[in-house]
Amino acid sequence: MTAADPDTALPLDPAIAATRELAPPGPWRRFGRGLRNFVRRSPLSAFWGVVAAAIIIVAVAAPVLAPYEPLKSDFRHMTKPPAAPHYFGTDQIGRDTLSRVIYGSRASLTVAIGAVLFGTTLGALWGLASGYFGGRFDIVSQRLIEFLQSFPDLILAMAIAMALGAGFGTVIVAIAITRIPFGGRVIRAVVLSLKEMSYVEAARGLGASHLRMMARHILPQCIAPYLILATTHLGVAIIIEASLGFLGVGIPPPTPTWGNMLADSLNAGLVPPWWLVLFPGCAITVTVLAFSLLGDGIRDLVDPRLRGAVSVRGGKAAAL
Repeated sequence: MTAADPDTALPLDPAIAATRELAPPGPWRRFGRGLRNFVRRSPLSAFWGVVAAAIIIVAVAAPVLAPYEPLKSDFRHMTKPPAAPHYFGTDQIGRDTLSRVIYGSRASLTVAIGAVLFGTTLGALWGLASGYFGGRFDIVSQRLIEFLQSFPDLILAMAIAMALGAGFGTVIVAIAITRIPFGGRVIRAVVLSLKEMSYVEAARGLGASHLRMMARHILPQCIAPYLILATTHLGVAIIIEASLGFLGVGIPPPTPTWGNMLADSLNAGLVPPWWLVLFPGCAITVTVLAFSLLGDGIRDLVDPRLRGAVSVRGGKAAAL
């Protein structure tokens, strides 16, 4: 008898088998189960999630994937249309457009992710405190948020960038400030409904401190809306960053960004060459679409109002 022979192996103790069945799944198993559920419920959003992941991988691996240095000029191939060896063409000083699009993804995604994380996190903490404490603090906070929301996002970001001066960190701060009101409003609404729940009242009756109730009982319930906000606002942040670069108040040249590339195309002649407009524009469009539709899929997955929905497939009712 060998341990590898399934016919002669000793049967598993029923108690051990029952314990394994009752044991909670590990984090990787829960992640895999959630990923399969997400793909089953939102195949289109899952597809765009793969596209978004591919764009992030391209941005991280830009030095390996880019065929040329983004700032290297080739004066023998200036303003050339797409053809070998420059498959996306070249600009007016001979820089490879494909390499600049690839490297531009690094700058644009870094600014967008940094601004969204900073702005949404600050707004979420602000909304958490505003919704929990209420009273005069809540009134003053909401008036400040309404003041920020009274300005269009692009105008507000442009004014802040022009006041602070052009730079990488300046653009992140300018875009992050435009994201604060959204995080504050959404998380405040969640907190207002959560702080009246029975388990929060029980924790308050047991003498839990305000910090403990916010961190342990309310904040974990705000993670899902926070993730939705962060994902969906990435596309908006990319558009604002590209707009600032196009208007000349974003990341200063010669750093390649998609907005700077669109602005540089205007200097190539009276009529900009089509490839200098098409490829950066397509990169912006695909990236914004990918993150927006991925955020919509995540929202549909974690929205409590959609968890109880029932769909009929093949004559059988399946809980979504």
